[in-house]
Amino acid sequence: MKSIIYPGTFDPITNGHIDLVERACKLFDHVTLGIASSDRKKPLFTLKERIEMAETALADIPNVEIKGFNYLLVNFARDCNASAILRGLRAVSDFEYEFQLANMNRALAPEAESIFLTPAEKYSYISSSLVREIASLGGDISGFVPACVTAAIRKKFNQT
Repeated sequence: MKSIIYPGTFDPITNGHIDLVERACKLFDHVTLGIASSDRKKPLFTLKERIEMAETALADIPNVEIKGFNYLLVNFARDCNASAILRGLRAVSDFEYEFQLANMNRALAPEAESIFLTPAEKYSYISSSLVREIASLGGDISGFVPACVTAAIRKKFNQT
């Protein structure tokens, strides 16, 4: 069985993330969405909240599993028996960082190949940080994230 992990903070999960998960599910037998605790980034949502949003958003996709983790990515990949690590590339600006990360991961775990996918064009400009910023200023994020995320963000910012 070919398995891949898609790691990230997912603070929050966006329609672009979901697009990549759906496409990865066509290429791999099993996809694990690995949600990093990322305490250094000071996420808006707790790890538990991010896991719950992802579980709701991805509930209709049968070969996806959501797991939280707080340790080295390559060790998480090994624990998940993943043969690959999925990374998304939205723009050329993402490439340099992702290239460096892929090479470091290859040095640490040569058995786990890095796979890069680009989101559909209609999602290429969406990022979790932009979604949080728009929401914090009272903007409409409903076109960028699943309904469960819109509701959670409105609650977080005391918006109705």
